Amino acid sequence: MIRLADFVKQKRKEVNLTQEEFAERAGVALTVIRKIEQGKENLNLEKVNQILKMFGHTLAPVNSREFFSTNT
Repeated sequence: MIRLADFVKQKRKEVNLTQEEFAERAGVALTVIRKIEQGKENLNLEKVNQILKMFGHTLAPVNSREFFSTNT
């Protein structure tokens, strides 16, 4: 499974955008992009989804009991 930080950085580089350009296009602050790409853990889900929507993805909370019961 690819980490969020690696996914965002990889996708950003695929479209040849700097962190600054990417933040502007996503409509978020540059610090949000930097925190995500640095693998920070305390992120705002709404901001993360705003960025991921640029690539057709979103994140949602998962109940760990449901996750593990369906993947075993």
